[in-house]
Amino acid sequence: MTAMTQPETHRPRRIRLGIDTGGTFTDVVAVDEDTGELATTKTPSTPADPAEGFMAGIHKVLAQLGVPGEAVSAVSHGTTVATNRLLEGKVGNLGFITNEGYEHLLEIARQSVPDGYGNSYFWVKPPRIVAADLVRTVGGRLGADGGEIRPFDEASALAAARFFADRGVATIGVCFLHSYANPEHEERMLAVLARELPEATVSISSQVLREYREYERAVTTLVDAAVKPSIRRYVANISARLGELTAGQRAQARRVPFYVMKSNGGVLSAEEVVHQPITTVLSGPAAGALGAAVVAQRAGFDRVVTLDGGGTSTDVTVVVDGQPALTTEGSIGAFPSKIPMIDVVTVGAGGGSIAWISTEGSLKVGPASAGADPGPACYRQGGTEPTITDAHLLLGRIPAHLLGGEIPLDVTAAEEGISKLAASLGLDLPAAAAGILEISAWNQANALRQITVKRGLDVRDFTLVSFGGSGSLLACRLVDILGLRGVLVPANPGSLSAYGLLTVDVRNDYVRTAVARQANLDPRQLQSLYDALAAEAEAALAREGFAPEQRRFARSADLRYYGQAFEVRVEVPDAPMTPDVLDRVAEAFHTEHHKLYGYDFRGDQRQQVEWVNLRVSGIGPIRKPEIREIAPGAGAGTARTGTRRVHFDSWVAAAIYDRARLGAGDRLVGPAVLEEFSSTVPVHPGFSATVDRFGNILMQRATEVAP
Repeated sequence: MTAMTQPETHRPRRIRLGIDTGGTFTDVVAVDEDTGELATTKTPSTPADPAEGFMAGIHKVLAQLGVPGEAVSAVSHGTTVATNRLLEGKVGNLGFITNEGYEHLLEIARQSVPDGYGNSYFWVKPPRIVAADLVRTVGGRLGADGGEIRPFDEASALAAARFFADRGVATIGVCFLHSYANPEHEERMLAVLARELPEATVSISSQVLREYREYERAVTTLVDAAVKPSIRRYVANISARLGELTAGQRAQARRVPFYVMKSNGGVLSAEEVVHQPITTVLSGPAAGALGAAVVAQRAGFDRVVTLDGGGTSTDVTVVVDGQPALTTEGSIGAFPSKIPMIDVVTVGAGGGSIAWISTEGSLKVGPASAGADPGPACYRQGGTEPTITDAHLLLGRIPAHLLGGEIPLDVTAAEEGISKLAASLGLDLPAAAAGILEISAWNQANALRQITVKRGLDVRDFTLVSFGGSGSLLACRLVDILGLRGVLVPANPGSLSAYGLLTVDVRNDYVRTAVARQANLDPRQLQSLYDALAAEAEAALAREGFAPEQRRFARSADLRYYGQAFEVRVEVPDAPMTPDVLDRVAEAFHTEHHKLYGYDFRGDQRQQVEWVNLRVSGIGPIRKPEIREIAPGAGAGTARTGTRRVHFDSWVAAAIYDRARLGAGDRLVGPAVLEEFSSTVPVHPGFSATVDRFGNILMQRATEVAP
């Protein structure tokens, strides 16, 4: 056979998947690693067993692409398993071990004066994560420098372990004073527990968070222990199902690289994440913020606020120059968490959020949600309470179906749910439905103010990036309430969080408390500490399979003025530590402090700068899908599919458009509704919508000119 007649050999397709599991829907984005072809889909979440919805989404998108399970080359996943467990308060039968004399650490906690000193209650104690009778203490004490003041008491450690064994407590957190400086006592306690309770799940603070402030470190460690069993079971279940997916006709399944989104904006392999489950508590919202950051930067917007509207809640954050804001002062539900995380504020204003009347007779919306099961009343799956989705349907803002017709919606059922509420308020149906949406819009606006105005930022300087299944439904109203510059709605907005999972790198963060004033710093000692942190980061990247030339590292430090209680994080140059480098970091701190608080003490010799925490991030780059330009449009009229009565301030005839048929440069004016598979975008009267070259929709007041 000649070369001309030899059969062509085709390389098997390699499909990488991003999967975001939300409270109502599971979103899937697939990218062909060779051609860059994208496919997206959504499927109902399965709260009883999230793995069912996860696998259903995979099978659905693979069928859409016409490829077998063996084509899956890697999976990145955003999960709410840890988040939901904490929000629901399901921390289980949890034990806590700390130093002798500090058994009331969780009770003392931090002083909280939410409404000022004139309030009738002066000190609001946070809820305990561990019952008082499940706290044990152990003798021994370390100093702030890590030196041993009193030796570790093996006898009391053994007694604590046997106390928990006798009571069947198999999940335990350990936090000793100053273990961030010296982990020896905690490691000895871990060894005792391993001997006495070999099946127990144990987290020690020197492995979870090597940072000072005992209360926050203790709670973060206990949260890590509390979610570890459920995360391990979930990851093991998913990994096994993925193995079945790729087995094909072979007896041995191929291991699919499986990554889980972390709160810090990176991903981590399933093998590693089970050892640090606390890092996944904001997994889903982090993915959405990263996806929005990529889209906004590519579209030319350097200052945006993101709004991810789902079925249960709405998540908002700030992105400047392509980087979402980070914090270590976050909390999950009632529990503070000091791990690095994208600064996300969540409000109960999703499509399934329930409208209700307070005891004072006021209309309220959320935070309770109908979720995926039973869902809004219009789903006809047992839900009877009026929700935001029911209000949108009744007012014609969304079509009588979701997911391109896969989920039909019943207008009559929506009317039945809202009519009871309307009667109680003395309103007609449209007014009651409009009231539900207005309150929801103000709830979202207040969340956006919290991440901008309360952080010293002028919200009017920002463009809103709205996404998620319900994220763009109130976008025009938010422009009016907040004075935003406009709204950018990405292509396939309902799946942007899943897309975001394909845009992030593997990332591990390491921290070490090393408090010292700038004048007393020893550059050589500082270099040694940074080298130790970098070695930890490098070892983790090596375990993840990254070659030495692929590994990247980012250094930062938390600084403050001497006497301050909290710190400001600044970047540290990737250069040998010298007095000049230390001065440059201090200058950066002065600048950042002024940006945040409006003042600084640059040049004031009486006010010294103090270094508190040293940080190193190890980053392993992952190939990202390219955002492609779309074809020029032939005029918005070619995408028009009809007209529908829609209620904005009154009933109007709104033009309906198929968004998939719009091209670059197409422009339309409201009132209108843009419909697509994963989302719906109402364009209010007085607003225009323009399609950019990447398929994004830019909505602005019609009198404004797009940049």
